Amino acid sequence: MPPKAPRDIVSGHVLLRRLSTLVSEIGLDRRDLVVFGSGPLLVHGLRQQIRDLDVVARGRTWERVRQCGAPAVGSLNGAPMATFADGKIEFSGGWVAGDWNVDELIDRAEEIEGLRFARLDDVVRYKRVLDRPKDRADIRAIEQARAAPRRSGHGPVAASTCGPTSARSEP
Repeated sequence: MPPKAPRDIVSGHVLLRRLSTLVSEIGLDRRDLVVFGSGPLLVHGLRQQIRDLDVVARGRTWERVRQCGAPAVGSLNGAPMATFADGKIEFSGGWVAGDWNVDELIDRAEEIEGLRFARLDDVVRYKRVLDRPKDRADIRAIEQARAAPRRSGHGPVAASTCGPTSARSEP
């Protein structure tokens, strides 16, 4: 069973707070997106810092971020992306390889403070495929957290139509 996420992590982290604000400002459906990459490790206290947020979106939510965000291309797979917050929040319509079912990934995600985060099992699965040094370290952290006794209620460590936080504006 994954470690329980600490409370107030979304409001307490600048990128998660920006994502939450962005979702509201440009009218995204929270049920149609999921934070993937290292974001789930952050909310479970398995990472203290992340440099960006990777978000997978579907349907109208994906179309909306493509309309409002800065166009980009995924570095691992060349897929179209839309970025916000000077490239620190990256949306895609899929995940790294085409064999990920976006609907399943989003539908089975866990909701934490109003945002959906990929399950740690999915994070481990993709990190095993990429097998970079940072991925191996993240897998070890997840496995150690799963093996550790749980503490009560806490993780292992504790202006356009797109709105003011669109891709082209940085506060």
